[in-house]
Amino acid sequence: MPRLRACLVLVGLAGGALLVTAATPSSSAIHFREAAASCGLLFRIANHPTPQKHLPETVAGGLAILDYDGDGRPDIFFTNGAALPSLEKESAQDWNRLFHNDGGLRFTDVTERAGVRGVGYSMGAAAGDYDNDGHVDLFVAGVNRNVLYHNRGDGTFEDVTERAGIKSRVWSVAAGWFDYDGDGRLDLFVVNYVRWSPAFDRFCGDPVRKLRVYCHPKYFEGLPNTLYHNRGDGTFEDVSERSGIARHVGKGMSVAFADYDQDGRVDAYVTNDAVPNFLFRNRGDGTFEETALRAGAALPDRGTPVSSMGADFRDYDNDGRPDLAVTALAGETFPLFRNEGRGQFREATATSGLAAASARLSGWGLALADFDNDGWKDLFTAGAHVNDEIESFEAARYRLPNAVFANRGDGTFVDASDASGVGAQAPRAHRGLGVADLDGDGRLDVVTSALGEPAELWVNDGAGGNGWLRVELTGTRSNRDGIGAVVRVGNQSNIMSTAVGYASSSHAGVHFGLGRAGRVDVEVAWPGGIVQRVGGVSANQVLRLREPAAPPWPESVPRP
Repeated sequence: MPRLRACLVLVGLAGGALLVTAATPSSSAIHFREAAASCGLLFRIANHPTPQKHLPETVAGGLAILDYDGDGRPDIFFTNGAALPSLEKESAQDWNRLFHNDGGLRFTDVTERAGVRGVGYSMGAAAGDYDNDGHVDLFVAGVNRNVLYHNRGDGTFEDVTERAGIKSRVWSVAAGWFDYDGDGRLDLFVVNYVRWSPAFDRFCGDPVRKLRVYCHPKYFEGLPNTLYHNRGDGTFEDVSERSGIARHVGKGMSVAFADYDQDGRVDAYVTNDAVPNFLFRNRGDGTFEETALRAGAALPDRGTPVSSMGADFRDYDNDGRPDLAVTALAGETFPLFRNEGRGQFREATATSGLAAASARLSGWGLALADFDNDGWKDLFTAGAHVNDEIESFEAARYRLPNAVFANRGDGTFVDASDASGVGAQAPRAHRGLGVADLDGDGRLDVVTSALGEPAELWVNDGAGGNGWLRVELTGTRSNRDGIGAVVRVGNQSNIMSTAVGYASSSHAGVHFGLGRAGRVDVEVAWPGGIVQRVGGVSANQVLRLREPAAPPWPESVPRP
């Protein structure tokens, strides 16, 4: 696969790179207010809990944020459950739901009009423009039933699953879009969990007290994940075997993407439930090698796998290398793997302060994002345990508030849950989490889902004063979304990726907090190899960049 790494396009370059002057990090600068009901965002996951404790009941709940109608405002899509054991959506309470962002923090349910009520027991969602027509499409993962929705561009979606060649053989929890072979088309990575059927009826728990719980994943056979190559004609080819992905059997929960070894190719990290996580290194020839153990990101230093739920793959310490944040259950902490360079990670859970701060917590969705615009990515986690009877067995809680950890800017985090207003919420069984600037004020807002209880919209109303910049990309040689591009502003870096947290997706550009800087220089390393630089960009705006055409290749320079 040729990589035009030497191509450099300069646009309005104004001198050398400008270092962003960050404000002094302060946990009190992060503040949210919950406003879902008042904004018209009325949804709750119908997970259909049963006395048999069917495993899908407690794993449901992904969501997606995407601008499906191209009006410049991010909309919100929730996945939903179905009746058990039929796995069929038997009433409107089971429909997946799409809420249109009307502006002014008002949302309208447009599910029926858009044609996305769904089928089966849905789990996760992934947003991306797979056919490069300028309209964001939607993939929904589910229990033995996956759905690919093509966005028609008129406010409606069409189910093209069968025509596109997408299969529904096993229980898929999550998915993500990325262009693994650099052909300018988004490919689809589907995360598969375990072999389960409604006929499974093993009793797990305490038979003496007649306390039944959801069975540990050790009682289920794991599955390999699935990789679909985009043929470019609206259809996909299953290349799981040929790519090497199918050789690795896990119990997958989520996927996150980044170029961890900085070789110009996007890699995939898969969280596994109670078995070691996977890091699929992209070889650049259409195949992957699994390197998590060798790279130091398969499991924490204590050597025991944890119940890895969600993951985010971004640079939290501004050293230019993408790091890994993971959620897990109470007593396991939320592992943080710092990218040391040269393809190696070092666990930083304890040194960052997250070990002590998260030891009693359980989490699912998460996001590394700058919520106070001080130039450092903070951490927001969706809180809850997996076992609704955990309080009868352990000193842990099932329902939990969400949590916020403020980035101090020195490699450490401080628990800002109470100061941010998030810690005061009523505890719930949270699952999915998405992040976007929903009201256009330059501050990132958060949406979380919950089993059997209302979803939450966390409106960011923290103290102002810090600048911001959102970079929105349009690929021409690369995929239309610019997914896989690495954007740098001063000493910050971030990847354009829509995969975030647990079984969720946020298609909302690349956000940067600028601290006190009024003007910055922006650099974009496009997936096709062109590096584009724009100098002297003013703060507090949306910067829309189009991938330049490749410059003519100098005759004296041999092509790669």
